[in-house]
Amino acid sequence: MTPPPVTLNLAVQHGLNEEEYDRILKILGRTPTFAELGVFSVMWSEHCSYKNSIHELKKLPRTSPRMLAEAGEENAGLVDIGHGLAVAFKIESHNHPCAVEPYQGAATGVGGIMRDIFTMGARPIASLDSLHLGPLEVPRNRFLMDGVVRGVGDYGNCLGIPTVAGEVVFHEGYSANPIINCMAVGIVKKDHIASATAEGEGNPVIMFGSRTGRDGIHGATFASEEISDESEEKRSSVQVGDPFAEKLLLEATLELVKSGVLVGIQDMGAAGITCSSSEMSAHGKSGIEIDLDKVALREEGMSAYEILLSESQERMLAVVKKGREEEAEAILNRWELLHANIGRVTSDGNMRVFFQGEQVCEIPSEMLALGGGTPVYQRESRRPEFLDETNNIDLGPYRQERDWNVALLSLLASPNICDKSWVTEQYDATVRTNTIAGPGGDAAVIWVKDTPLALAMTTDCNPRFVYLNPRRGAALAVAEAARNVSCTGAEPIAITNCLNFGNPYKPESFYYFKEAVAGMGEACRIFETPVTGGNVSFYNEAEDTSILPTPVIGMLGLLQDVDKAIGSRFKNAGDRIILLGQTGPDLGGSEYLYHIHGVLAGDAPTLDLDLEKRTQKCLREAIKRGLLRSAHDCSEGGFTVALAECCMISQHETLGAVVQLKEGDLTTTDLLFAETPSRIIISVLPEHINDVITFAESMQVPAIEIGEVTDDSLKIGGWVDLPSDAMRKAYFDSLHSMFSKAQAIE
Repeated sequence: MTPPPVTLNLAVQHGLNEEEYDRILKILGRTPTFAELGVFSVMWSEHCSYKNSIHELKKLPRTSPRMLAEAGEENAGLVDIGHGLAVAFKIESHNHPCAVEPYQGAATGVGGIMRDIFTMGARPIASLDSLHLGPLEVPRNRFLMDGVVRGVGDYGNCLGIPTVAGEVVFHEGYSANPIINCMAVGIVKKDHIASATAEGEGNPVIMFGSRTGRDGIHGATFASEEISDESEEKRSSVQVGDPFAEKLLLEATLELVKSGVLVGIQDMGAAGITCSSSEMSAHGKSGIEIDLDKVALREEGMSAYEILLSESQERMLAVVKKGREEEAEAILNRWELLHANIGRVTSDGNMRVFFQGEQVCEIPSEMLALGGGTPVYQRESRRPEFLDETNNIDLGPYRQERDWNVALLSLLASPNICDKSWVTEQYDATVRTNTIAGPGGDAAVIWVKDTPLALAMTTDCNPRFVYLNPRRGAALAVAEAARNVSCTGAEPIAITNCLNFGNPYKPESFYYFKEAVAGMGEACRIFETPVTGGNVSFYNEAEDTSILPTPVIGMLGLLQDVDKAIGSRFKNAGDRIILLGQTGPDLGGSEYLYHIHGVLAGDAPTLDLDLEKRTQKCLREAIKRGLLRSAHDCSEGGFTVALAECCMISQHETLGAVVQLKEGDLTTTDLLFAETPSRIIISVLPEHINDVITFAESMQVPAIEIGEVTDDSLKIGGWVDLPSDAMRKAYFDSLHSMFSKAQAIE
């Protein structure tokens, strides 16, 4: 098929604007070929170039003594944890693919993030996910959730990587455009770290893994536009995954790294061969030549354009040291992987591509690489006018007295709070036998074998807070993620982020992004948790509706002694209960307002970052001294829901508590359900009460004994008196029964 003539109109159809097309003409000094136009369109898309976000992202803190690679330098963040080891971790989105093909969209999201980890030379040890979906009363949302959960579970289970933590959030804003973020964590010896680099003139370039097909073509540009009625027609932009092929890739890649034959390696994710070859050569300040005739295809008649832009899964690009090709091929043969020498490293700085004996592409690699010559824009930002009214709404009518037992049971059954084992039971959380604490707690805890160390990890974001106050809401997300990690006894050491927002060309939408990045940076500087990398996902809109702004935080924590880790549930009747922190009138954006009254209004809770940091440090030190039996933070649903969750030992066992609270100037509604941060419910043996409170006071952290753990019911002052069985039924049966009823109707 003869390629079409390249014009401005064709460039616009590829997602480029007139200014960008003119710049391409100047870079090349001529009209681009059709293949070159395709290369520029994907590499200059938002998904690959971050052209509308990089200016703000560079303001985030990106260094610390533990950091081994600056954000954006490698496939994943890299953090030193001692004992000659480092942790590679990253989170990315697969939102648009999941909106049109949820199973494969989620599965390939897991596969892609895993490849980012093992191309660093790290063995993946854990998977996490952050799922934001529309209300389950809508049949399509149930279809999306069912497909996504099966996709995440099947790929991770087949690959043999435990899915240990995450979150599931429901709001009508995600009905047309679900947010599906996947995170992976891996361990690597510091002397076996691999790099995404192509250098050394004459070194061979080897492609290995699956054959290349037409699936996923323009997946990067598909992720850089809004969802529309035509999106269903773009199912071909969604890749198809094979976890068993990925397992072979994983083992072969780690063996290649260990053998010392590699100069560099990168997976073929977004933009396929185009991205991996151009970025590796730019990183190595070299050039690269690729012969597409040597690429193994699974479809006949593919053009150079299609081969270059295909995002077929489970493919890798490696630069091998010249003279050691046979060693590399022997390893790939042992793992029965298809492979071919498709090119070589050059010294002229250009990405040069040949097809059927002709040169179809010659572009300076630097012009395609993030941080190099790709476009950078500073978009207009404008605070939405409706926020003034929304933030200042009178919440008094929603603070009226009511039957608090009924309110608590309703909240425990809320989809945003209830037990998510319908989801997590479809994941293998214990494969590889490293899991100390899996789904259901504040954070997962994974033992680093052959060391005393453990890693704590979580994903967190309350999008309602970000919607009401993007700067503070993002800071609250960082604070909650750090608090969840601290509740296990681990010290927060770094974050990765997945920033899910609307159209950056709309000033009100970009305002949310810009402010959220600023708030995230403020919090990360206080907690000394640098941003190691991540992902920006714009254009999460459909038919004039947008998602809630959703900056998901993936937090990594380090526990020096795995035996010191504690959980979030109460242990035994007779233990005493202490509340760290104080409750304020922070009802704005709460689950109480949203679930009980159907209202999203007010301002995000107040946040004192210095107090938050002291509280978490106090908590970790008390855990280290062996003074605590359990620790659980107060978040969605406030104090009362958190206390009830502490009682939920399992689907078959529940404890209770008797608690007294001082109202002060607060209404009962705020006292029970406000979502003030920096609060943690801890349980201790009676003999440790004074030690804990005295220590907290020495660190200027509010701490008060409020009651004790019991066997059978939850009693809070004169407001709440519920038998444990009633709480357990509301909490554990909600999501299961919702899906069972829906499936029976359908």
